[in-house]
Amino acid sequence: MKTDKIPDSLSSEDEFDSSWTLENALYILQHPTVDSKVWAEAVEWLLLNGPPQIKKLLLNASDHATQSQFPDITAKKYTPEGDLCYDIGDIAKALGVETEEVKKILEEKERNHSTRHGFEDDDTTIIQ
Repeated sequence: MKTDKIPDSLSSEDEFDSSWTLENALYILQHPTVDSKVWAEAVEWLLLNGPPQIKKLLLNASDHATQSQFPDITAKKYTPEGDLCYDIGDIAKALGVETEEVKKILEEKERNHSTRHGFEDDDTTIIQ
């Protein structure tokens, strides 16, 4: 694969979606020296657009990494689809940032990708 296929950081959602392919996103994940921002964009693209089995692998890896690196962050609830929900305050505390900053990032992701990341208490079920 040629390196000219590796996208730089992208600004618009259309550019984000059209600049990635399954092939180059997977290539980036395996590349030993790729920039961390580009690697994160490849993962984000795969989570949004990749095949279900790759999404599942990435979510399992994310759960494992969260438990390993941030043991104080634990899922408190889950969505009707079965996705785990974490408290934004716990995430902010673990990262050493303000809760409002985490909310802002999630809202931006929701706007940019037309997805839902934030859930209200009424939309979730407590983990027993």
